[in-house]
Amino acid sequence: MNSLVRYCCVFSLVAVGFVSSVRAEKNIVETAVGAGSFNTLVAAVKAADLVDTLSGPGPFTVFAPTDEAFAALPDGTVETLLKPENKQQLVDVLTYHVVPGRVSAAAVVKLAGAKTVNGQRVDIVSDDQGVRVDGANVVSTDINCSNGIIHVIDQVILPAGDKIPAVATQAGTFATLLAAAQAADLVPVLNGDQPLTVFAPTDDAFGALPAGTVANVLKPENKAQLVAILKNHVVAGRVYSEDAVSAGAAQSLQGGTLKVVPTDGGATINGARLVQTDLDAANGVIHVIDRVLLPSSNPTTTATAMHSATAQQHSRMLVRNTIQHAIDQG
Repeated sequence: MNSLVRYCCVFSLVAVGFVSSVRAEKNIVETAVGAGSFNTLVAAVKAADLVDTLSGPGPFTVFAPTDEAFAALPDGTVETLLKPENKQQLVDVLTYHVVPGRVSAAAVVKLAGAKTVNGQRVDIVSDDQGVRVDGANVVSTDINCSNGIIHVIDQVILPAGDKIPAVATQAGTFATLLAAAQAADLVPVLNGDQPLTVFAPTDDAFGALPAGTVANVLKPENKAQLVAILKNHVVAGRVYSEDAVSAGAAQSLQGGTLKVVPTDGGATINGARLVQTDLDAANGVIHVIDRVLLPSSNPTTTATAMHSATAQQHSRMLVRNTIQHAIDQG
């Protein structure tokens, strides 16, 4: 009996100690405060009113920049971000460092990227040099918290700040697409706050259309056809390439189905090859394709401009041939 009592007492003490240790485990914010090397990060979290979120159940994975990482930013950057009028920008930056779920270092090294709470995707590279998240080195890993995990990085990583038209302009290969969006009055939509995914044909893709097609669809009288063509390249929401391939299809703003097929070299969408993927913008993502996606739901409407351009081309050829024939006969 005495042995049983002693056993029960010891078990009770161990159990109490175990429960106490579990309860004593700190959440992400408390852990960052206690570490002493994340003072700027903690100040930013407070200024952004994210303390409750990062103290909540989560779980979250935080790629946490050190004080030295914040200090390496251009002079005045931190002070500017901490101003009340820049709160949303600060929130965008901080949530770009947070990934939903508990992602251990062992899991991180298997990823090519991860979608953040911000909505944008961080790129992850693992090689002999270590692990980098958007170019920032991961210098310490697996700091466990009650509501997630912290990995320490040596740089502040910044989300894309430009919207879709600006990103396309900077790329330098979408002059025709941008001119078409302007002619179709779709630039305000592409500059909006609602996230969009654009499958963007290059200038070469437009150049591969029958001669005169682009000039024809840009005419004011063909605006409806142009709008239909462009909306067939846009999907609501932020759809990254891996999500698109996994889903197998997406519905365009025009209402048509865009079928995504994986290939040995990547993927195709309605037969167009994805030549570059996952270009982040503040309000969406761009995937570069090598062909123009013509809507198929109403061939008569969507092909009118192409047929017109082709007819004009044939007419010009007929005139040239007639003139040449007359010259030859003369």
